[in-house]
Amino acid sequence: MTETFNAYLLREADGAVTGAFEAVPVADLPDGDVTVRVAYTTVNYKDGMVMSGIGRLVRKYPHVPGVDFSGTVEASSHPGFAPGDAVVLTGWRVGEVRWGGFGELARVQGDWLVRLPDGLSLADAMAFGTAGFTAGLAIDTLEAAGMRPDRGEVLVTGASGGVGSVAVALLAARGYTVAASTGRSEAHGYLTGLGAATILDRAELAEQPKRPLAGERFQAAIDNVGGSTLATLLTQIAYGGAVAAVGLTGGNEVTTTVLPFLLRGVSLLGVDSVMCPAARRERVWRAIADGLPAETLDPIAHRHRFEELPDLGRAILRGEVRGRAVVTVGGG
Repeated sequence: MTETFNAYLLREADGAVTGAFEAVPVADLPDGDVTVRVAYTTVNYKDGMVMSGIGRLVRKYPHVPGVDFSGTVEASSHPGFAPGDAVVLTGWRVGEVRWGGFGELARVQGDWLVRLPDGLSLADAMAFGTAGFTAGLAIDTLEAAGMRPDRGEVLVTGASGGVGSVAVALLAARGYTVAASTGRSEAHGYLTGLGAATILDRAELAEQPKRPLAGERFQAAIDNVGGSTLATLLTQIAYGGAVAAVGLTGGNEVTTTVLPFLLRGVSLLGVDSVMCPAARRERVWRAIADGLPAETLDPIAHRHRFEELPDLGRAILRGEVRGRAVVTVGGG
């Protein structure tokens, strides 16, 4: 192992966060029982926040961001992993309170890693990444609540983003009739290609609902937006249906009534991909690998060079990244 590795390192001075590519000593890696040679990472919305110093998610600088990565074990004292094993990491606050995947090496706890599922390449794993894993968790959660392909439409809001894109594709591959909501008119063909049967303009859901209940349209929904969009779609969920809340791009405050819950038995289900237990994490990854042909990822995943990280971090905050931005760190 070399004495240094290339990483995108954040520093803070006088309250301002700046980033640059630096040669970082291997000795500076955090404690952990597995060291991974990173092949691919991605840029998620949270990464954009961390790179810009928004939300004070990072506790200590200097810091290597990157909330997910795939790669090959370089060294391990963990009984479950050996050098050469292909692995994936999402969550566990890596990239926030722990150094993450925006470097050629990462050191983490082996209990946080998932062995790369059969049928996925290291690049495919990051085409899914945190966003795809979150989409898989949302579907798993809704199916546990009774969602079935023969029970009607399923709505995905924020459908052209990372979580939304994979959710549309996974749902369609599982036989669901998918309605996709987006504010990007140029994304309509993209979403139809992923399997969406209906496209809704974001404006149809963006207004605060005028009535506590509207017509029963959707059996379930995966909501990436929150705010008034979540309040509106709750009024349109059919009796006994459910909403999986996975994002808050439209705001974290929801003003609604209890009537959808009391009169229609609607469930509002939270989805947390960060601290998801290992056993469920492995099961959902297996379902993702089995449920979506690799070629379906082609329109979702866009490849980028390591040097493009700063631009991608800014672009995702402006809503300019469609699908998944897969970044080659060391190849695979």
